[in-house]
Amino acid sequence: MSSRERERMIVLEAVKRGEVSVGEAARRMGLSRRQTIRLKRRYLTAGAGGIVHRARGRRPGNRSQGSLPEQAIALYREQYAGFGPTLAAEKMAERDGVIVVSESLRRWLIDSGDWEGPARGGKHHQRRAPRARFGELLQIDGSPHAWFGPQRPRCCLMVLVDDATGRFKLFLAAEETTMAALVVLRKWVTAYGVPVEIYADRNTVYWAPTALAQPQLRDQRHVHSEWGRVAVGNLGIGLIPAHSPQAKGRVERLNAMLQDRLVKELALRGITDIESANAMLDEFADELSARFAKTPLDPRDAHRVFAPQDARAAQLAFSVDFERTVARDHTLSFQGACWQIPPQVGAPRPGAQVTLWRAMDGAVRCLWQGRELIIERYDPKAQRFRQRLQQATAQGEDEEDEAPAAPASRTLVGDPSPTPPGIYRIHPKAARKKEGGGIAHHDHPAPASVSDTALGSRPRVALSSGRTRPVSHKPPPPGR
Repeated sequence: MSSRERERMIVLEAVKRGEVSVGEAARRMGLSRRQTIRLKRRYLTAGAGGIVHRARGRRPGNRSQGSLPEQAIALYREQYAGFGPTLAAEKMAERDGVIVVSESLRRWLIDSGDWEGPARGGKHHQRRAPRARFGELLQIDGSPHAWFGPQRPRCCLMVLVDDATGRFKLFLAAEETTMAALVVLRKWVTAYGVPVEIYADRNTVYWAPTALAQPQLRDQRHVHSEWGRVAVGNLGIGLIPAHSPQAKGRVERLNAMLQDRLVKELALRGITDIESANAMLDEFADELSARFAKTPLDPRDAHRVFAPQDARAAQLAFSVDFERTVARDHTLSFQGACWQIPPQVGAPRPGAQVTLWRAMDGAVRCLWQGRELIIERYDPKAQRFRQRLQQATAQGEDEEDEAPAAPASRTLVGDPSPTPPGIYRIHPKAARKKEGGGIAHHDHPAPASVSDTALGSRPRVALSSGRTRPVSHKPPPPGR
């Protein structure tokens, strides 16, 4: 008899003695009045045995017949060892004709010791003691959220928090990118100094695959991502990879708090765009840091002083470096663009390795052997087009001087220089219509002006000097 059945027997005995009514007994047992009356009748006729469930001790109707469990276990050991119960049941029915329920097979395999099942629960995490000094360890993370409400697009809040005190800096961006991470890092370094280490998750913004796979190379800048080259190479900050969200629980808990407080603060101020939000984030972060920051165990500040010599050094400290090789025509390829190194004192020879620095504002600098080189953005297609245009224009002027009485020609609208011969096919009939104020033939539209500055407009220029005379249509045969 179970404990629940014993409690029911005590209540029914009180009903039998008249101490408790049937309604009160039903309330105590959690049953309906009709079920209580039935239990009372069975208790009065059969005693305590009438309270026991009548299906107890009976064989279930859906119980597997005979030796099916033994057959299934033997078949599993022989052909399907290592299979999961669900897959093994499917294959037994498909290949061997043995129909067995997957959950039944799971229970049989667990009882026989052939299947252990998946491990329950995750890895045990132990709370880590915070660092003792301010600036000894920072945690960085991006928090994608609907910061301006569910009706607005989601954006990402970059959070950088100190492990010892809880002070933090914020920056809002459309996504978690290298530039957004650099902005929040520059905010911290400018306000407090250079920290000792930063704890970051294994996102590709912070880590390159080589740095994760080879920890012994993490002190070398070339194995890091763009953000890592700035943090490790330029500022000398150590990076620590986080293998789980629980590892950087301080910044995760701060994200949860900001998703509550900051969303409401933005709504109260009526801010609905990223630029306006960034204008108030420093004030908001300093206010919360002053209210909730803790006193570090060690009062000594672990930050290193950030004191660049000039504005150029401060810009280079947060610039990303890229190695490039000088081509034979003294050009460099960088992010889909071509940069020309003009003649200058100390210019590198073709094949030399130079360093390009991309600043946070997009400016590009070139350094070689400690000197900054002058570089200019170069567009090869536009340069070739200008050269061909000049050659064709000069060739047309020369031919016009040699042949003063040229046949019917056409000049470019808005350009006083004559059109080089051999470009337009002008039918004599169309020329006569033009002279008489008629409309030109639809196959010969008016050319665009060379001086037209509209994007996409391009004058028709002869790229070859093979033809020296204008081409005209042959006269139509008689009778047409």
